Amino acid sequence: MLKKETEIALHTRMEQLGIKEGDLIERFILGSGSGGQKINKTSSCVYLKHLPTGIEIKCQQERSRELNRYYARKLLCDRIEEKLFQKKSEKQQLVEKIRRQKRRRSRRSKEKMLIEKKRHGEKKGFRKSPIADA
Repeated sequence: MLKKETEIALHTRMEQLGIKEGDLIERFILGSGSGGQKINKTSSCVYLKHLPTGIEIKCQQERSRELNRYYARKLLCDRIEEKLFQKKSEKQQLVEKIRRQKRRRSRRSKEKMLIEKKRHGEKKGFRKSPIADA
């Protein structure tokens, strides 16, 4: 299922961040949600706890236990990276971007925009044929 290169890349990333397999508590939990009988009968949901930092991760993105183990470790690496380097996650960046987009314009920028619209309208008015005015 997983390519050997992706597993190796994940393990090297874990080594760089100082995450050891011995520091992890891993449990497999019965899945829940949509997916029918297959999800509800198998323990494919992965629970990881990193003892030194106390970070807990639950992962049930896929139906396969092996893939969920990979994704859980990848998520753990992301969270530890955020904590170590005060780096904002992609999710946080997206939330902040949407917040900036929804923010109300200042009075000055609104006035500028309206002046520009008026100027553009006048420019379009010059394009009319002189016969239309009569």
